Amino acid sequence: MSAKAEHYDVIRKPIITEKSTLASENGAVVFEVAIDANKPQIKEAVEGLFGVKVKAVNTTITKGKVKRFRGQLGKRKDVKKAYVTLEEGNTIDVTTGL
Repeated sequence: MSAKAEHYDVIRKPIITEKSTLASENGAVVFEVAIDANKPQIKEAVEGLFGVKVKAVNTTITKGKVKRFRGQLGKRKDVKKAYVTLEEGNTIDVTTGL
């Protein structure tokens, strides 16, 4: 499979946190994805960009917090995360990134 430009619009960046590191021990990788991306699009993008077989995709949407900046109210953006579980024997090294 080849990487298409649309794949880069779906997958924004890998997320490297303590929780995602624990998930990677079970064969899962966490990505920040476009807010309007669905599971089949995420699966196709990961398989196309990294050349791996995807077993499952789970998504979460974190609503942005309302914060103050210099007395003004502002809102952080909503973030959608995809927990991508890979088939046995497939790995993605997210430290090198996209």
